[in-house]
Amino acid sequence: MRRRDLLDLLVLAAVWGGSFLFMRIAVPEFGPVPLIELRVGLAALFLLPAAIWRGRLPLMARHWKAILVVGTLNAALPFVLYAYSAQSLGAGFLSVSNAVTPVWGAVIGWLWLKDKLAWSRSLGLLIALLGIVVLVWDKLSFTSGGTGPAVLAAVSAPVFYGIAANWTKRFLTGVDALTNATGSMVAASLVLLPAAVMTWPQAPVSAMAWGATVLLAVVCTGAAYIVFFRLIANVGPTGAVSVTFLVPIFGVMWGAWFLNETITGPILAGAGVILVGTALALGLIGARRKPA
Repeated sequence: MRRRDLLDLLVLAAVWGGSFLFMRIAVPEFGPVPLIELRVGLAALFLLPAAIWRGRLPLMARHWKAILVVGTLNAALPFVLYAYSAQSLGAGFLSVSNAVTPVWGAVIGWLWLKDKLAWSRSLGLLIALLGIVVLVWDKLSFTSGGTGPAVLAAVSAPVFYGIAANWTKRFLTGVDALTNATGSMVAASLVLLPAAVMTWPQAPVSAMAWGATVLLAVVCTGAAYIVFFRLIANVGPTGAVSVTFLVPIFGVMWGAWFLNETITGPILAGAGVILVGTALALGLIGARRKPA
């Protein structure tokens, strides 16, 4: 991995770790769907001038079907699931649950695109899934007021990321990052618009919630997705989604610093098991080098 790609991974991890913080701040006032409609809609408005200036609209129109799928699977659905979960779960927990994304990227790539998966990587997949069990065990309650539904939403969101990363590889290879990012945000905003209008908050929204939403849209979505699609082009889908290997570090840190969230034993234990399993699944550890 080149130095620039590594820097992109670190910046993206810090920014996406902050996205869970901003969702926690804004979702109580906006609600999940309106918040995410603003997130993807404002991100689209942020990206569209650059896409128009660089003449990317014809390319977006040519690939509109594939981009619509990416916008739905890589933004609309997982963002809403995380926003729903953020109403009752901390930013640290959400960022750790997000770390299993590369596992689903590898599994779906193996099943769909026939990517090879060594035994050590298969073992890593199982370990990472075990880490999810450790993470959610003390929160999986479906009694009245329990967090079970939010937990299921949080651990389901990465499945859609894994599908979207491989879909991008299969159908959008060669399409530049700006086109992918802009098109997917426009698509996601159109998909969510009807539900957002129906559930728009009746009460006035505070300046703090609006500020968190703007940062979530412009920094954590619009700018971040250009970097993400550039990573997919440079290092492939599995390498790109490995950014979630680093996101928990920042997500837990931002939640503890700014929201005074408690870093519990299950979060640390689950994060440790997930990260070890993900590292194995990505071939970052345990792989043997071929002799020169």
